[in-house]
Amino acid sequence: MNDQSRKNKIAWEYRAYEFWTQRDGSPQEKTKVILKDPLAALKKHQPYFEKIEGKKIANLCGSNGRKAVPLALLGADVTVFDISEENKRYAMELAEHANTSIQYIVTDIYDIDLDKFGGHFDILYLEGGILHYFSEIDPFMYILFSLLNDEGIMVLSDFHPLRKFVNSQNQSGYFDTELRNGDLAYKHFFEEDEQQDFPDVVVKSYTLSEIINSVISSSFTLKKFDEHRGWKNENIPWEFTILAVK
Repeated sequence: MNDQSRKNKIAWEYRAYEFWTQRDGSPQEKTKVILKDPLAALKKHQPYFEKIEGKKIANLCGSNGRKAVPLALLGADVTVFDISEENKRYAMELAEHANTSIQYIVTDIYDIDLDKFGGHFDILYLEGGILHYFSEIDPFMYILFSLLNDEGIMVLSDFHPLRKFVNSQNQSGYFDTELRNGDLAYKHFFEEDEQQDFPDVVVKSYTLSEIINSVISSSFTLKKFDEHRGWKNENIPWEFTILAVK
């Protein structure tokens, strides 16, 4: 585990379970929402997962299980890879209350055992702001390619690189390549007098061309690239989704 990953692990194991409980309710409460319509929990990515019964899916950086559990309920064999024990706790309780099962492996993505999991999965699913936690995108993308079986697919959704510059006073440059400290994603959900105790994460920004070219250079076949509006339908590039095939 490199220094960036060690720092991010410390950050994401600081009060994460408490945050998920505050934002989404207890695992038992969140389960009730998911059970009403598991496919709907996948939101804009529903079309990719309509027929997944029996498929082996890796949900990388799968966080608190809010996507893994719906996938399992839809009949998939789901493995989560994530760096946080706090995230795992919430996810496993979520799966238990949903009366389903997921495998949850706490690890740095760079440290995944490719002897065991190489060529194992039919689908990779990554979403919710992931890439900036990895200082080297090409080795990261190589791992993703290695995890898939032949003709397996990757659904990769992330924050749009232009998002931070639209309607903001962001002072960092679009082409900056340095690692930098940043606020933990959920820090501002807590009281102001508590925020000073939160550890920083260490992140790196990528341009859109760096992301797309890394997918291609890792031997994926890029099948589709979609850009998405803001979460409240703002007319700005907020997220993107890549569909790629091995």
